[in-house]
Amino acid sequence: MRIGIVCLMVVLAIAPSVLAQSKQIETEVCVYGATPAGILAAIAVKRAGHQVVIVEPSRWVGGMLGAGLKPMQDCPNHNATGGMTKHLLLSLGQPEEDAPRLSTRELSPLEIRQDFLDLLSRYEVPVYFDHRYHGSQNHVSHTYLNDGSEVIRSSILDVKFDLAKFDDLGRPVVKRQKKLNLIVKAKIFVDASYEGTLMAWQASTRKGRESIEEFGEELAGVRPPVLMTPIDPYITPGDPESGLLDFIQEDHGKPIGAADENTQAYNYRYFTTSVPENRLSIKPPKDYDPQHYELVGRYVEYLKQQHTKKSDLHKALVGICPGWMNAGEWNYQRNSLISMAPLAVAPQYDYGFDPLLWQEHQDYLSGLFHFMRTDPRVPDWYRVEISELGLDKRYHPETAGWPHQLYIRVARRLQGRYTITAHDVFNRTTIDDPIGLAQYGIDTYPSRRIVVKKDGKTYVANEGNMFIGGNKGPTNVPYPIPYRAITPKPEDCTNLLVPVCFSASHLGYASARMEPVFMICGESAGIAAVQAIEEDVPVQEIDMTRYQKSLLAAGQKLTWDPAADQPSGSTASSKLDFERLLKECDTNEDKLVSAAEWNTGKSGWEFLFSFIDQDENHQIAEDEYDRFQRYKAEHPDWQKQLKK
Repeated sequence: MRIGIVCLMVVLAIAPSVLAQSKQIETEVCVYGATPAGILAAIAVKRAGHQVVIVEPSRWVGGMLGAGLKPMQDCPNHNATGGMTKHLLLSLGQPEEDAPRLSTRELSPLEIRQDFLDLLSRYEVPVYFDHRYHGSQNHVSHTYLNDGSEVIRSSILDVKFDLAKFDDLGRPVVKRQKKLNLIVKAKIFVDASYEGTLMAWQASTRKGRESIEEFGEELAGVRPPVLMTPIDPYITPGDPESGLLDFIQEDHGKPIGAADENTQAYNYRYFTTSVPENRLSIKPPKDYDPQHYELVGRYVEYLKQQHTKKSDLHKALVGICPGWMNAGEWNYQRNSLISMAPLAVAPQYDYGFDPLLWQEHQDYLSGLFHFMRTDPRVPDWYRVEISELGLDKRYHPETAGWPHQLYIRVARRLQGRYTITAHDVFNRTTIDDPIGLAQYGIDTYPSRRIVVKKDGKTYVANEGNMFIGGNKGPTNVPYPIPYRAITPKPEDCTNLLVPVCFSASHLGYASARMEPVFMICGESAGIAAVQAIEEDVPVQEIDMTRYQKSLLAAGQKLTWDPAADQPSGSTASSKLDFERLLKECDTNEDKLVSAAEWNTGKSGWEFLFSFIDQDENHQIAEDEYDRFQRYKAEHPDWQKQLKK
């Protein structure tokens, strides 16, 4: 015998008069976030003939791919992708088919955003821009079984959104323009946001770093400090009582492997130029204080003592600001003690929930530029060089050159029915419900900058940075993402899918958190949403045999057989790899890459040139680069080996 009790739960109390003024929509699937994952989820629903809407907090589409990240940047093995993702990774931002292909470095986020808009238009997917999550109304049922146990099930009835337009610099605002401007009633909800905003109010979540013990991950939790640098961290040098300089914190004292609340750094992936007609000035924040950057000044002094060659010092100063030139855009330089974004601020700003997080990063970066342009400790030749840089308006013309999306590498994560861990990344698990494949190393940027005392000396060091296995991962073999990882526990929510902030440990997410994986999971989530509607069951109870067939019919790649599957990026694609290298580095167009060209085009990878240049003629030819690509495929720890 079962006894059922049903109740309604409203996350936030709302006056009826306010609801009467709201725009109300009823649909089958509501996707929160016009990220690549959200867009592919919505298109999958439309392809199946069902209704869907996207609600996007900003006024732009494309998430990080529309902000500066390049489609193939974090895809080491294109053959491990599938579905719509496989084609889009090679077509986004590219010109018409009869025109020459652009290199990764040449791709424009402006064009990528337009491609996503064209996709949404083609499939007639409505997008409601400028609306952020406010609250929801949930249906909760309690069923008591014969043995006295209670079964709880919760589902979302509707979600309410505030009108809150981003500001002129592409940042979310603190104060909304209109409360409860939009209410969406749907059968299935998909949270495709980077922050997991909708998910966090509906399901159990995890944040920060797990301990070694929780999942048996030997590299979990707090890590040993790196880049230990003998800089005085105190406001008054030598006087701990004077307090710490900004951007440093005392070590919390937890042992290696312990859990804590920290996560890896966020930053903007931004574009600069020295061309006057494309350059927009980077103005310091209104409350700029050079003392705020005193640690940077002391680090510059240290670097000047360490590097007697101007070229070496120049490289080190670039690592501070603008950062690391990735693929045409600047990224965080993890080999530098200090770089272009603050550390340890995610917990302070609620892992992306607080809009002020974005301003913190913009203020830090713009203030850092001003400091490097004006502080006398910075060599005059570098002050001149960095003074000539500004934001490139060609890529983000609506927001004064600032990207509209902060790179939130990881926020809250779903605590779902399966947790992806380092064991999955190392191919130590067996998965029977795959929705796609992932392949990347365990890639975590630093979490903290701390004071370290050792052997009677005081240092400043970073903690949390690691890149295990390089971009092809520790085993060079893709691993599956389970359906259970994008679905909450049924007692939490029965009609929610989470293809971005899916269920993973800190280390598992550090590998799986790449845009191609999000896109694959987004399409698979859309297909699951359709099936849950058609079968009229919770998302946890869809027919898995039918689901797997639907995924395969959509072209998703669900398994990988190392004996039969051929990874891309091997000898089969060596010519394309070398052509990309020439586009990035071959400035004199002689079909060879000199040491100077390599060091300019591959900043941060200078140590590789001598290894690739096997004949020691100071130039890299196609056969040498092909040999290097094969070496990488055969040696997952190639970076560690070559840096020795």
